[in-house]
Amino acid sequence: MDFTLNERLAAGGFEVTRIHSCRILLKDEALFPWFIIVPEVAQGIEDLHQLDDATFSDVMLAVRKISRFTEAYFRPEKLNVACIGNIVRQMHIHVVGRSMDDPAWPGVVWAFEGKRKYGEGKAGKIVEAAREFLGRC
Repeated sequence: MDFTLNERLAAGGFEVTRIHSCRILLKDEALFPWFIIVPEVAQGIEDLHQLDDATFSDVMLAVRKISRFTEAYFRPEKLNVACIGNIVRQMHIHVVGRSMDDPAWPGVVWAFEGKRKYGEGKAGKIVEAAREFLGRC
């Protein structure tokens, strides 16, 4: 299967790794621990229920691993996991760590106006920590 990562997803973050046939990205958003999981599936498959059983299982394993990393590394109070795709139709799942003191709480992060990109080097440290963590899973 030919897979191409959506331009908007690629431009909006840092590639972490591939696990279970999913691309893992760290979103370039410093205010919230935010990962995007992009299953390498055929074009036109946009929602989780459209996946075959084996692929669904692989995607959920990737979600669990990224959720565990986010919990261990960032220590959020709550994890939000969502497969929305209203703007970017390519299937992708957001894993976002939330805390009562984050600037968008309790609202949604995607509509928050005050976003901030990572400073030099900070994203690289997170990517390396994620790779190390995921390599042990």
